[in-house]
Amino acid sequence: MVVLRLLLGQLILIIDSLTKPNPIAREDKIQEKIDLLTSRLSLYQFNACPFCVRVRRQIRRQSLKIDLKDAKNDIILKEELKKEGGKYKVPCLRIDNETGETKWLYESTEIIRYLRNEFSTLS
Repeated sequence: MVVLRLLLGQLILIIDSLTKPNPIAREDKIQEKIDLLTSRLSLYQFNACPFCVRVRRQIRRQSLKIDLKDAKNDIILKEELKKEGGKYKVPCLRIDNETGETKWLYESTEIIRYLRNEFSTLS
């Protein structure tokens, strides 16, 4: 089972690499504003997780600069996700708002919806 999971993970990464979406181009001022807003976001993810790949593709499609955190291979990030986020599950988007509050958003569909709602209108 482990070998099958490794093979499927590599296949997912190869397909993702060959079919990467094109990022949108924005005016510099708009992109700077978006980069400032996304500096408060972090995506806890596994490299070969298909749901994480789906979210990363949306991040690329929208030209967002979001910190990617490897919660599988980094013990500190794994513990941070469990302790602060409440569960060890990926993908998980950490949203630090301007008041210092942190929101943890799980589920790829919800993360993609959030990214579209927050950043699509700024293009």
